[in-house]
Amino acid sequence: MSMNGPVDGNERNLREWDFFLLWAGAAISLSEIWAGGLLASFGLLAGLGVILLGHLAGNTPMALGGLIGSRHGVPAIVGTRGALGNRGSMLPAVLNIVQLVGWTGVMLWIGGQAAAGLAGGAESARWWIVALGVLTTLWALAGNRAWRTLQKIGVVLLLVLSVGMTALALWTYGWRGLVAAEAAPSMPFMLGLDLVIAMPISWMPLVSDYARYAAVPGRGIRGTWWGYFLVSSWMFAAGLVASVATGSGAPETMLMQLMGEHRLWLPAVGIVLLSTATTTFLDIYSNAVSAQSLFPKLGTRPLVLLGGLAGTLIALFFDATKYEGFLLFIGAAFCPLFGVVLADYFILKRGRYEAEDLFRRGRYWYTGGVNGRAMAAWAAGFALYRWCVETEFAGGSSIPSMAAAAALYLAISFGKREKA
Repeated sequence: MSMNGPVDGNERNLREWDFFLLWAGAAISLSEIWAGGLLASFGLLAGLGVILLGHLAGNTPMALGGLIGSRHGVPAIVGTRGALGNRGSMLPAVLNIVQLVGWTGVMLWIGGQAAAGLAGGAESARWWIVALGVLTTLWALAGNRAWRTLQKIGVVLLLVLSVGMTALALWTYGWRGLVAAEAAPSMPFMLGLDLVIAMPISWMPLVSDYARYAAVPGRGIRGTWWGYFLVSSWMFAAGLVASVATGSGAPETMLMQLMGEHRLWLPAVGIVLLSTATTTFLDIYSNAVSAQSLFPKLGTRPLVLLGGLAGTLIALFFDATKYEGFLLFIGAAFCPLFGVVLADYFILKRGRYEAEDLFRRGRYWYTGGVNGRAMAAWAAGFALYRWCVETEFAGGSSIPSMAAAAALYLAISFGKREKA
């Protein structure tokens, strides 16, 4: 498929339950369990409060971003053309390609290390990485029609395994002991909240890539919101529980080892394999979609293969954890970007884009293909994000940068709002 226009009705086949499973599968990952462990200093009850509040705040803009794709049948990066201009969207496309190839490598590396720790030993990690790279690339190649079946089987099985993992952790660690554990917060409340918010926000450059396949335009958002909210909150909570109980900064490893100690090696390996596949295939597929926005004559399948291969090579030949800081730097650009995009779509454009003009020189061409006002607001939001990070601003960085970029864009676009 070459991306020269919106998705047509024949390709729209995903319903609310399909989206629930899609994003539930994205949420079950070792990285989310690890992130939950970062909140251990708050203690169990306060940590759970941070998790729920953070997901409430982060899931909403994520779902709203998906509404653009669902209504108009366009992927996320193409959806930014309405605000940035047809040529202006090239910058987020390049940034998204870099970060998605990188995150593919990181996720495959984490999965390979975890699987090797359960079966085969450290020397088998490379083979596990290759196996996971092949599995996730094939999953991405399957396409939206096959995803309905794959997600139903894979995610339902993964949910069952995760219930077993959680029950074993609570039985082993004991609920009373977890509640009684002394809290000594090592970070401000708002920074902990920002850490949680950042996880759903990180999916905003991808969410419309899948929402565009909604069987009914404008639908799929409830499934997206609830699927990610419930299961991501659960995974964060599992990591929180493991870290509070053990004091470990690697709760995902502790949970896998706990299953191994109870001779549950096979279910533990199943969690590693399936969770890596149901999360990482989204990175591989969306990487191809972003590349295709730059080179619309290329087909999706060769770009998926190229992205899967590049991510696997990164995981094999680099310590992917050293790449993570660079990826987070790039990812910081997307909070203010989508503040601008959401403000443009829902306020200035009144919730309407002319989808065909997103693919040709039309009303979103602005000046030379770039909307200077949107680019300036995005740049200012990015600068604010970096300032918040460097000064450890108590209000966090994700929401302030997103809100400030949106407000600045609306202020300098005064009088540009479309008529009803």
